[in-house]
Amino acid sequence: MNAHNNLIDSIFEILRNIILRGGIGPVIPAIIFLFFFFAMPLVVLCAFGFVSIDRGVVDWTSISLDHLTSTIKDSLFWHIWWRSFWVGTVSTIFCLCLGYPVAYIYTLAGRGWQILILVATISPLLTSALVRTYAWMVILGGRRGVVNSILLDLDLIDRPIRFLYSDFSVILGMTQIHLPFMILPLITVLSARDLSLEQASLNLGASRLITFFKIIVPISLPGVIAGFALVFAISYTNFIVPQLLGGGNYTTLAVQVYEFIVVILDWNKGAILAFLLLTSCFSFVLGINYLGNWAMKWKEVTR
Repeated sequence: MNAHNNLIDSIFEILRNIILRGGIGPVIPAIIFLFFFFAMPLVVLCAFGFVSIDRGVVDWTSISLDHLTSTIKDSLFWHIWWRSFWVGTVSTIFCLCLGYPVAYIYTLAGRGWQILILVATISPLLTSALVRTYAWMVILGGRRGVVNSILLDLDLIDRPIRFLYSDFSVILGMTQIHLPFMILPLITVLSARDLSLEQASLNLGASRLITFFKIIVPISLPGVIAGFALVFAISYTNFIVPQLLGGGNYTTLAVQVYEFIVVILDWNKGAILAFLLLTSCFSFVLGINYLGNWAMKWKEVTR
């Protein structure tokens, strides 16, 4: 018995030394919290798609891939998946096109203007995404919407334009809501760049345009990759914007997960869709990181 206790004490002592020497001791509470309140619920949810559920009773002994295979063979699933991927990609590209100039101007501006840019970038995050989405519904609404009211009052149009409940409204809402998540990583990377490289390029006869594309853009690739991966993951799995700005007939994978689990109470189908949504999202993010590392191979040459 004493030998057994001594062995356990020795194992705990080894683990303690590894943790403390590895420097991960302070983050252990965060890891435990994420494991029990984030990872475990996701694992349980995804597991619902591979077992039988009858009237709310889960039979953990009946493991099957029937729900997965039937979902993959369903053409409607691929249609919904393509819409989710397309909306996420387009909104992410728009965020990059709009966010990069803002981040670049931030690095050229004075201290006062930098503070104003940061406040303008971060302040929308202080408001719930749900509130901002409802604001877009007011702006893009029907005849009484802000945009249509202005256009009708100015006699620029004869009848209201349908902005709401379309791809346009969903992409516009996602771009505005997720734009700060693209700007902040770009500001971080562009602010830390070595300005002497730009001066050397200009002194060697290169124009500012060539310097921008040959020096600044490659240096900022880590921020582009981080922002692109972050915004795509948020847009691809977003539920609020497609549900409200897209309307009842506008369906994405995230909306389908909600409808099957909460409305229809088909936990098997909803869990399978959630599993496919998460795995595909992780795969896309890994693919973005891989392409980013491939695009930054020039760093290995300069070392």
